[in-house]
Amino acid sequence: MQLKISKSNDRPYLSIVQGYRDPVTKKVKHKTVQSLGYLDVLKKEFSDPVAHFKRVVEEMNKKQLEENLPVTISFDKDTLLSPGTINRKNIGYAVLSKLYHELKLHSFFTSRSQKFKSEYNLNSIVKLLVFSRILCPASKKKTYEDKERYFEKMDFSLDDLYRSLSQMVTLSVSLQRHLHQQVKKKFGREMEIVYYDVTNYYFEIDKQDELKRKGISKEHKPDPIIQMGLLMDHQGIPVSYDLFPGNMNDCETLMPVLDQVRKDYGVGRFVVVADKGINTADNIAFALAGGNGYVYSQTIRGANRELKNYVLDESGYRSIGKDFKIKSRLYPREIRVSNAQGKRSKVQIDEKQVVFYSADYARKAKADREPALLKALDLVKSPTKYNRATSCGAAKYVKNLVFDKQTGEVVTTKQKPYFDENKLREEEKFDGYYAIVTSEWYKSDEEIIDIYRGLWRIEEAFKVTKSDLETRPVYLSRNDHIQAHFLICFISLVIIRLLEQRLGNQFSVSRIVESLNKTSGSYFEENWYLFDYADEITMAIKETLGVDLNHKYLRLGEIKKILSDIKKG
Repeated sequence: MQLKISKSNDRPYLSIVQGYRDPVTKKVKHKTVQSLGYLDVLKKEFSDPVAHFKRVVEEMNKKQLEENLPVTISFDKDTLLSPGTINRKNIGYAVLSKLYHELKLHSFFTSRSQKFKSEYNLNSIVKLLVFSRILCPASKKKTYEDKERYFEKMDFSLDDLYRSLSQMVTLSVSLQRHLHQQVKKKFGREMEIVYYDVTNYYFEIDKQDELKRKGISKEHKPDPIIQMGLLMDHQGIPVSYDLFPGNMNDCETLMPVLDQVRKDYGVGRFVVVADKGINTADNIAFALAGGNGYVYSQTIRGANRELKNYVLDESGYRSIGKDFKIKSRLYPREIRVSNAQGKRSKVQIDEKQVVFYSADYARKAKADREPALLKALDLVKSPTKYNRATSCGAAKYVKNLVFDKQTGEVVTTKQKPYFDENKLREEEKFDGYYAIVTSEWYKSDEEIIDIYRGLWRIEEAFKVTKSDLETRPVYLSRNDHIQAHFLICFISLVIIRLLEQRLGNQFSVSRIVESLNKTSGSYFEENWYLFDYADEITMAIKETLGVDLNHKYLRLGEIKKILSDIKKG
């Protein structure tokens, strides 16, 4: 509230008014709280009416603030909405903003923006892209068009946004290093055990280039893909990532990522945990040469006869419960390692091999194979219905199946296709068995299995990027813009996984995102917003992070103070 001096009948008139900003015109308007009277009349009662009523207003503001007095709001019920009016805004992003500032991302991008001498604020653009990628993932154009849903000043154009993408790419390595340092400092990151995995993201285009290449798609898509290698700590927080051409083998992506981390992150010895796709002689040798360790799953069906015999030999197994057994051995294994010239030489390593059997795994293996078997039987019956792509997963169970090298269609020959019963029986022998190989021979069998099982966190992270963050399909065409897109997704993944962890891992990412999206309010009148949602997640956010998203009524000034206090923290 403030004292207003206006003219009425050419005489100064005093009144107490409440200021507020019109949401459509963005201009300040005033609502009269109390009419005081003409100045010349008031001088008969007060020696200095202006000074007196300024003190009165100051006292009224102080009293309202301290005593939280009820507020009276008047409105015109016949008020119409103007076309394009956006009255509803989100406040749930405030908790994302808190983590963004705790990670000092605002400082990082603001300082870089000055170096680029940009006319726009790079930090504002990154915030919009990150918050929207988490809460309402969409195209860059759609994200820009919906920027009014936030209480942030975003004074930049769509062209500025696209221009900024090229700048972001140049910051990828330094940003990842910055995030690692902040996570380590603020949240106590430990790097003794790290998890690595590879996935790919497809493009709904046919044209390939040096990055977008057709390869083995995790989602069985025929489109060009990009490979992403992701390194994660044991708490499930991303550490580093890199992008690779879609036709690159998974196993070839590990060394570049680890080499970057080893050079830039100042970490000591670490143990890399990965699945069998990363388990190659060169990757093992690379880890050991750097003084590091590994825990890899080992294919059994594709292993040599000696390991298969060891797995099926019942001697040495320890039963744990009714449906689980385990055994291990130290084994001097010979691997063939590539040198700088590409030639391979034999190297002997001593590793621990842990083998276990789970009845649950056996049942799962059988259930997982069932669709392929049904398809194989149909393939035998009607081979011309299928081609190389559509018979994927089933063709290995069919003998005398020939594909045209050019078209991929099934070729009719004199020898009719038939179901390979021996293939099935050989596979069934190893249902439920699992093998892990490791350099950490001094750890118990149970410890090794427990370490390996942590790999599910990185698999879950990929699911988050593909479902909640909607990283794919990718519609951008320029490679620098594509790389910036994945950088934004990486930042978003770090923030949402940190939030998940800060909330005690009680809630899934999907539930958190849903809650934050619902934590929105509509403009009512005179700078007041009415919020209509709260749940156990918003309560937990207040309790653990100190961000109160549970008020039903807030003035714009109070909202700005919440956002301002978050940035200070």
